[in-house]
This record gives sequence, C-alpha cells and structure tokens, in this order.
Amino acid sequence: MLASLNTVASAEDAFHEFKQLDGSVKMPKLNAFIAPGGENSSGQSLRDVSLEAKLASDTGPQLQGLSWYVFSPFAGADGKLPLVASSKGGSASFHLLPGDYFVNVSFGRAGVTKKLTVPESGVLQKQIMVLDAGGMVLNAVSGSDMRIPPDELSFSIYSSDAKEDGERGLVMSDVKPNTLVGLSAGTYHVVSEYGAVNAVIRADIQVEAGKVTEATIQHKAAKITFKLVSDAGGEAIADTAWSILTSSGDIVGESLSAFPAMVLAEGQYTAIARNKDKIYQRDFTVAAGKNTDIEVLMKEQQPQDANDQQRPAQQIPVPSPQVQQNQTPRTQPAASGQQRALPTYEQLAPAGGDDGESMD
Repeated sequence: MLASLNTVASAEDAFHEFKQLDGSVKMPKLNAFIAPGGENSSGQSLRDVSLEAKLASDTGPQLQGLSWYVFSPFAGADGKLPLVASSKGGSASFHLLPGDYFVNVSFGRAGVTKKLTVPESGVLQKQIMVLDAGGMVLNAVSGSDMRIPPDELSFSIYSSDAKEDGERGLVMSDVKPNTLVGLSAGTYHVVSEYGAVNAVIRADIQVEAGKVTEATIQHKAAKITFKLVSDAGGEAIADTAWSILTSSGDIVGESLSAFPAMVLAEGQYTAIARNKDKIYQRDFTVAAGKNTDIEVLMKEQQPQDANDQQRPAQQIPVPSPQVQQNQTPRTQPAASGQQRALPTYEQLAPAGGDDGESMD
C-alpha cells in the first residue's frame, strides 16, 4: 500500500537532498584514442567533443548523476568494444581523434547509446542526448506513521511485466531508503522488506521522465521482542530456543537467543520457547505499528490465557440428571422400569409393620 506519492518537477533539485545510487563502476578518464584498425597519421589532430544529456526533451541539461562512456566501434580480441574514455558528473567534454565512436550515457539504471562521428575539420556542435528517464526515492512506515529504522528496511525494484514463467526482471536489489535511483520512464514493481521474516509489501510505482517520484510504502507489521521468564517482568532466561508459528501452524521464525526480536506482519501467532527439557508457549497478536514485548512464563498458565481457566471443566463435563433426561430419545417407553427409581423398603412396608409378615 502506498501511503503517499509525490512528484518533484525537476530531477536536478533532488540531488542535493537524496543520496544517489547509480550502480555503475568508476572508470578512468582517457583523453584520446587511436581506434584499432584505424590509421595513425601524424597529421590528425584531436577534436574537442562536448556532450550533454537531458532526462526529458523539455528539461534542461542534467548537471549531476551522469556516467559517460565512449567506445570504439571495432571489437577487440575478446569480442567486446574497447573503452575509449569515461567521465562522471554532468555534461562531459572529450578530446578525440577523428573517426567513429559509440557514446553511452547512463543515469542510474537508465541509459541511451548514440553513434558519434568526429570529422577531421569543420564545426562539431555539442551533442545532446535525451535519456527519457526520471528518479525514484523510496521510503516506508509501519502502521500509519511510525518511522522504520533504515537498517531494517530494504527495497527491490522489478520490471512491471512478468515473463512467461511468471517471474519479473530484477532491475535493482537491496535499495536503501531515501536513495535516489535513476530509472527509465515507466512503471516498476517495488518489493519492500521490513526485517527478515514475513513483513513484505508490494506496490507498482510510475516513474515520469524528468521528474523524481517519492513513494512511501505502508507496512502492516511491528517489531516483537520475546523473552522467557519465571515471573512477569523478570529477567530473560538464557539457553532458550524459540519458534514462532502462524495461526495455521507454519514456522516463520526461529532463534537461539535469550532475548530475540523479530519483525512480524500483523496477525495471530504462537511463541514456543524450549528451555532444557521443558516447552512453554503463548499465543499473541501483532498489530501494525505497535512494537511489543512478549513474555512467556515458565508456567502452564500464560498471561493472555485467562479465558482458558475453565477448559478442564469443559473437556470433562459432569452432566446433571436433567441433562440426562433431555438426552434420552423420545422413542423409548416412558414406563420403562429402568427409567424409574426402585422403591425403598420403608415405602413398601405396611403401616403397622410389626406382625412380621413376609413381603414376598
């Protein structure tokens, strides 16, 4: 779920606010190159080549976050195009010998390549390349507005279209919050992970050319801390193994720590603590944005199980005579001898009772 989605008009302004992530490798800058297979004539002179890039056709030149690479069009022995020169930052200027080149400029994961011909003479105008790209800045909260520590949060960006096998192409993984990511314009599928258990939220986010999109994803989860104690509020007991189960019985987390903490999606769970040869458990509920400490007592009765005190009586009911009569099928004869209590001796004896007559 997207809690908020804001768009900034110019991507340039955002570079001063967000840490930038382009994922490219820093390369040395080269000023000139003789292309393999070309003629090295002493009469040739270096030409100044100026290049600039725009995120969109209607925006100004991008001043930061660009990576420039110039390649020879002739493949080397390894089958790859040799790198001629590189530069990082905004607009670039190279000194190149006359000839053909391939120029690539990238902004994060967005890039475009153009063939460049450097003439021996004449005017060489500035080369302008349009990336059709924008920026994305991701963040997340827990519940309605509880801030999540950055080291407990990560994002993965995927293409919006699924492949034949149902998988999406990974664009970038382990993206930290509040980081500017350059991307080609389009829709992306973002997966936000809070913690390392089951707090995962997905959202589709649109990136527009020339703009920075800030998206805040809302997690329905909370951090839960567990401890096994002999009495409520006591110290956590060491040498305890923990298993956390969902309401359906699936194990979502395990730990050997005496005081483990896990981020769990909202819902019903059971905490099982094993200490020596004893096993203790407690049911608990996770509410979005409400970090909680869960204590498991080294007793059969747990704090939240107050409603279970009557369970032994419910498991072994003691029916009353009235209940037995109500349970008797109506098809049985009402005059059955087994349905009536036998009379006592006093009830059958005559009023005088002293003559000793037999009652047989």
